[in-house]
Amino acid sequence: MPYLQGNRLSGERASKLGHLEVLKSELVNRLVNEFDTTVNIEDLPKVNWKELPKSDEVLQTIFCVDGSLQTITSGGFPKKELSFIKTALLTLDQKALDEVDPDYPHPFALKNIMKDSALYHSTVLPLRRIKLPELNSYHTVRRIIYESFLDPSFDREVMKTLKWLIYAQWTKDKNIKSLAFQCPYCDIKIEGLENNTEVGVCPHCQQEVYITDILGFHLDMQDDAVPIKVSTSYMLIHEMILLFTPIRFFWESKNYVRLNDTLFLKDGPLSLNSQYSKLVPRIRDFIVYAQKKNVIIHLAGQEKSGRFVEYLELLSVNSPEKLAYFIPKNEFIDKEIRERDNRKDPYGLRVNYGNKIFVCNDKYHHVVLSIPTGEYKNTDNIEDFIGAKKIINTLHKLISHKHENALLPIQLANGIASLSTYPSAQVLKLFSSKLLD
Repeated sequence: MPYLQGNRLSGERASKLGHLEVLKSELVNRLVNEFDTTVNIEDLPKVNWKELPKSDEVLQTIFCVDGSLQTITSGGFPKKELSFIKTALLTLDQKALDEVDPDYPHPFALKNIMKDSALYHSTVLPLRRIKLPELNSYHTVRRIIYESFLDPSFDREVMKTLKWLIYAQWTKDKNIKSLAFQCPYCDIKIEGLENNTEVGVCPHCQQEVYITDILGFHLDMQDDAVPIKVSTSYMLIHEMILLFTPIRFFWESKNYVRLNDTLFLKDGPLSLNSQYSKLVPRIRDFIVYAQKKNVIIHLAGQEKSGRFVEYLELLSVNSPEKLAYFIPKNEFIDKEIRERDNRKDPYGLRVNYGNKIFVCNDKYHHVVLSIPTGEYKNTDNIEDFIGAKKIINTLHKLISHKHENALLPIQLANGIASLSTYPSAQVLKLFSSKLLD
């Protein structure tokens, strides 16, 4: 690593001549030559696109969630960092959406739809050299995360949903303990908090632990440093919990008819990675539990970037010009998309609560969706995807032509959640400069 630039002297630059020795390697040269090649469409496997009949039977209510974050760095020395995080939940009515022109939506029509239909949550995490006087950065962020889930603007509903998932409260079994987790103080495994507990005590070191510690944010932190990964993980977890809040509300009020007729849509895949994936089995259990009671949870996520989106763009060259879908099984995903050998654990076994579906809406509009199968399944049968046909037909009517492969609910939710425009990043920077300097 080179020396960084300081206030008096310049930084160290890497030597360009040092690359010459690397290029003597035959393997490196082959890789460099491969870098300039393009994918030959003819070399792609022929996939079996299946036509999906269009239907006017669509879901009448839509809840959509999105989030964003902005990290601000101070101008002085030593550098300080704050991360602003915002998540938003938007509810939309299908009848109102039918009145919107997908090609040229009128701003006033969109304004009327969104009036009193959005809730949002905001918080700030100190990443570097900002802490409470009595706590280091590690424990400061732990406390902020816990108190952020108690957000009074949501009347503690997000915390209720977190407990609902962690303690599987839809079962009415009050003996279910929380998931096991590592103590943020002594690092010894805690077998679980007692049912419905928000704040507990580690049985090994007698220190106070929070229900949010079960999620494992502290495993990504050090005593004196909080990486941006914590902010990203908080945003993704909060999005998921926020989306499950109306699901919990309808379930607890026994409004199963409304649940059956509602689409719950997320920006991004239905996936939780690394230690946060411990919530995945709970989510799968609930979806299966609901299905057994003849309640269909219409849940979906749209991916807007990444390997699957890039691969779909290649496949779309030969896709049909009508509503159709292709479901890649694990073998196809490993070989063609992830380009890796089959591993001991099947793709997505631990982290995904939704399987991939490639959807072709027309010649120009293609989306990668994640839709649950309940229990983990490696399947290409659309009947195994819970509510998939109705979800796809509903989204087919919600295409937006403002952005490439956009869906109107996610586009609107992004407009509310975006910190690059509302409030602007410049406003955040001006605000934070008063705090950081």
